[in-house]
Amino acid sequence: MRVAVVAAEWNGHITSLLAEGAMEVFKEQGFAPGQVDRFDVPGAVELTFAASQLIEASLYDAVIVFGCVVRGGTPHFDYVCQSVTQGITALNADCDTPVIFGVLTVDTEQDALDRCGGPFGHKGREAAEAAIKMAAFTRRVKDL
Repeated sequence: MRVAVVAAEWNGHITSLLAEGAMEVFKEQGFAPGQVDRFDVPGAVELTFAASQLIEASLYDAVIVFGCVVRGGTPHFDYVCQSVTQGITALNADCDTPVIFGVLTVDTEQDALDRCGGPFGHKGREAAEAAIKMAAFTRRVKDL
């Protein structure tokens, strides 16, 4: 099994924690270094393009995207959240490779930190677990 992990550089102090949590799970599950590739993109909006390109490469059994969008005083939050959510949803509906949505859409930076190993769990670890399960699901369906 091969997995691609894509992290947005925007709010990198959060997205790096998410990606690190995912990598811990893969290591715990016995994945070799060559089975998981890490990629970075500028921001959350670019995650859909990156996932699309990685799917088209046909090298991966799952793609995880990590981003963090913190609500601000302008409608930009809504546009970014809508764009990335619709983009990843479309990929999941149209493609054979599962894309795991690891994008935090939060009101405050603390809300994001709370989801990186704090009181609300570790969304990076959860995304890795979902990727493993969805890749297994896809293999099972193809074997029917």
